[in-house]
Amino acid sequence: MSLNPPQKDWQGQVVWLIGASSGIGRATAAALHSRGAKVIVSARNTLALNEFASSHAGAVAVPLDVTDTDAVRIAAEHVISEFAPTTILYSAGHYHEMAAQSFNLTDLKQHLQVNYVGLLNVLDSIVPYFLARAGRMPRESGLHISLVGSVAGYSGLPKSLAYGPTKAAMANLAETLYLDLRDAGVGVSLICPGFVDTPLTAQNTFNMPALISPDQAAQEILTGWSRGEFEIHFPKRFTLWLKLLRILPYRLAFLVTRRLTGG
Repeated sequence: MSLNPPQKDWQGQVVWLIGASSGIGRATAAALHSRGAKVIVSARNTLALNEFASSHAGAVAVPLDVTDTDAVRIAAEHVISEFAPTTILYSAGHYHEMAAQSFNLTDLKQHLQVNYVGLLNVLDSIVPYFLARAGRMPRESGLHISLVGSVAGYSGLPKSLAYGPTKAAMANLAETLYLDLRDAGVGVSLICPGFVDTPLTAQNTFNMPALISPDQAAQEILTGWSRGEFEIHFPKRFTLWLKLLRILPYRLAFLVTRRLTGG
């Protein structure tokens, strides 16, 4: 049984993708556009957004810094009034490797502001709008909030001091949103990629197992949405092993994690 209404037909749907100047967000925007959706793309990189809009007829660029609360509210009001989106994808992200030995409070706070507080800024406008709209539409209409988390949020990992906790918070938030909004007619999904070849992961100095392209990630996301999944995790040859760590006793889980990562 699907946890969300399956979304297979994107023709005429309006999707607002936040964090769409590169990587997973941009690839997903392109995939949705090719299936007939109207896509609104947001990020801080105005040049990249305009390039995307100019090469994808009908796409709209709305530059946005998710850490600016007032700017998010103004952008959301514009997108809602002008385009009436039915799906929101939050893929804005900030990532740097950080071990406890290199504790950097400024960067820790930046991770929090982009990966989590920025999301809250968006939800502040989107949740009331979706709830109001859901009352006038059938549940199958496709109102949906989708959050790009990470397998780094599953459990503690070496050098993930800044990034992992923000994605763990996002996962908890997604679960709560799902429980609260499902009966109101708003779907919620959590996307947990493994390693995807993006500008964020390009800085990694270690081997990234089961690395996939942004286009492959976008296809996984659309497949998950078409099945009505709550958690969309990929590639499963990698993510299923990390899920296993979550159910092991800490003594064993820490041992396996250290051996796998060299931590």
